Amino acid sequence: MRLLAGCFLCLISFVFADSFVAITPPIENNGLEYRHIPEELNRPIRVGLFVGVSKVYLFNGSDTITVETRRGLVSFSNNKETAYEPIFEVFPEENGRLSVALNKKDLGKIKYYGHFVFLVQNNKLTVINVVDVEKYLYGVVPYEIGTLDSARFEALKAQAVAARTYAYSHFNSREAFQFDVFADTRDQVYKGLEKSTSLTEAAIESTKGEVMTYKGDFIQAYYHSTCSGHTEGMDAWGQPDKSYLKPKPDLQSNGKAWCEESSYHHWQRSFTEKELVILFQNNKVTAQAKDYKPFSSIRSITIDSELRGGRIGTLTVSTDVGSFTVKGDRVRFLFKQGSSILPSSRFTIKKQGSSWVLNGQGFGHGIGLCQMGARARAQAGQSYVEILKHYYDGIVIERFIR
Repeated sequence: MRLLAGCFLCLISFVFADSFVAITPPIENNGLEYRHIPEELNRPIRVGLFVGVSKVYLFNGSDTITVETRRGLVSFSNNKETAYEPIFEVFPEENGRLSVALNKKDLGKIKYYGHFVFLVQNNKLTVINVVDVEKYLYGVVPYEIGTLDSARFEALKAQAVAARTYAYSHFNSREAFQFDVFADTRDQVYKGLEKSTSLTEAAIESTKGEVMTYKGDFIQAYYHSTCSGHTEGMDAWGQPDKSYLKPKPDLQSNGKAWCEESSYHHWQRSFTEKELVILFQNNKVTAQAKDYKPFSSIRSITIDSELRGGRIGTLTVSTDVGSFTVKGDRVRFLFKQGSSILPSSRFTIKKQGSSWVLNGQGFGHGIGLCQMGARARAQAGQSYVEILKHYYDGIVIERFIR
């Protein structure tokens, strides 16, 4: 293991990459446009693997090292000696992989390409994985869409292009944390190589460098699990429309949803009034509830408007002290239990006896690519290009070359 301590900011520059300008004109070939990768994007991606933690464990193939914060510094200890520095960089042996985990049970099981940077932020530890974008995708694709089988290989390829586009379009988006993307649902789920398979890696390799653009800029390549037959637009988040993210039907010729095999094609939740009083109180801030006042009883819950894809536009809760409203995808957070929000904001709600019953459809925000739909489309023989161009209107698929 090669251990270096130094100035992280000197080693990695911060340049914005919300869009890019081609260095050379595009070369059309096999339906793709080829471009030399812009200089500002020709670097590894920096992934915030663990942020705001007290301790992690590092395994380099021979030693287990405890990494934590002490006296405002990063402490490295292998039970024989301890070193303190403001920043540590750890590199693997040649062609090796490092393992970092929050507990010793997972250490060695989950490995990562690239190298690691350990630094202190707000008296807590931040762990950054600096890794080639293509290798980063090894730890994203199987966690976002599943490992799948060869019959759905084109869905893996579609996911790879969407995830790669998302990654490049978010370079420097988390500048305050000194990395590019989080390793969880705040960006894309990234968990190293534990679930990487030869098939997921082949999907990434076969689409190497491919990204989606619209009028010369990266698209915001949002995706979700299950649309239940209709995708949604950006108004689900209260944002202006994007031409390439139009709400649209996602149905087979027989009228059935492409994603109907999803266990979330239909779902149901039930709450007592007492539960809802507590949940609404706890969730009013994250749900961005307007005109909320503490209350004791619920008189009615009504859906006042729907979005173009069928999800809730405005939900109104009438109580013993007045009414409050929640809009769009924030409705899912109003009913949050523990760490779980509602599967989607596409549901009906009515009082049945002493309970409020929600009958819903879909999983996720509904914007962009429907992953379960993509899986079914691939099995039906559609190519990854056909899949992507269905969910993202008017896009161009470009391939970066180095």
